[in-house]
Amino acid sequence: MMVIQGIVKRDFLVIGRVGMDMFTQPGAGIVGTTQMMTAMGGSSANIAAGLVKLGCKAALVTCVSDDAVGAYCLDQLDQYGINRNHVRVVRGQCRTSLAVYETRLQDHHTVIYRNDAADFQMDDSDIAPIDFTRFGAVITTGTVFAAEPSRSAAFTALQRARKAGVPVIFDVDYRPYSWPSAQIAQEVLSQAADLSDIIVGNNEEFGFMAGHIDQGMAKAQSLAKAHAAIVVYKKGPDGSITFQGDKSIDTGIYPVDALKPTGAGDSFMAGFLSSLGAGSDLQRAIRRGSACASITVSRPGCAPAMPTPDELDEFMAAHTPATAL
Repeated sequence: MMVIQGIVKRDFLVIGRVGMDMFTQPGAGIVGTTQMMTAMGGSSANIAAGLVKLGCKAALVTCVSDDAVGAYCLDQLDQYGINRNHVRVVRGQCRTSLAVYETRLQDHHTVIYRNDAADFQMDDSDIAPIDFTRFGAVITTGTVFAAEPSRSAAFTALQRARKAGVPVIFDVDYRPYSWPSAQIAQEVLSQAADLSDIIVGNNEEFGFMAGHIDQGMAKAQSLAKAHAAIVVYKKGPDGSITFQGDKSIDTGIYPVDALKPTGAGDSFMAGFLSSLGAGSDLQRAIRRGSACASITVSRPGCAPAMPTPDELDEFMAAHTPATAL
């Protein structure tokens, strides 16, 4: 499979935002807290961090604001070993995203500040100098398509990747607050899916693209039969179904005592792709991705909570293999 031949290079170009996370001590809510921790955030940056921690290379394409928060993110990218040659600093009133969330499950709150987001300033000039042939695969998330000029730049990147024979991996990652309307989101995310070789989303996201939540699984199956090499249909606590042509693989989750719900999807993507790149078959790659997600929700933070190879192997050796529910 040509898609796998690209992924085994273990060198990824990741398109999308980097931001700052602020989160409470375990068990604490935002109201009444007197201490918070900080870490790098943003779905694309988290995926890149997870990939690098698992032995892959990753370069990020995005924009950050010309202020202390933007500088913090640049420093964090360096700390994680993520290539930031294609991260541009933008001046003016645009600001790098900030996510504030609680490290708890019950009554969990996440507040994300995205007004005049700096990452939406990514444009075709950021894509033009990239040599797509040097990467094994391109990863993007749905957030980059939510506003212009980022939307057009992201589509330019996908088209150039396909022209270069580089596989495209798409995490649907639908965030309603980023979009001007649900109709625009449905149309644009569906266009992105049509250009992608691997598509990962949950039941709500596939249902959204299909026009109704009850049609999500049928939408995922249709994408696998039409053009996508692999489609992962995530079902939350009920595991996932992975479609490859007419075949499907059911897998469950690894139960853990979760501290919070954030970071699971990004960590899954990193574990899944790094495992495919290391030669795992599809079922084992899905299971390793699921294990990464479980590890991440059991620790504070998102990027810092993602496992190393040794931590992932130790976790899988100590826990019952996931089974479909």
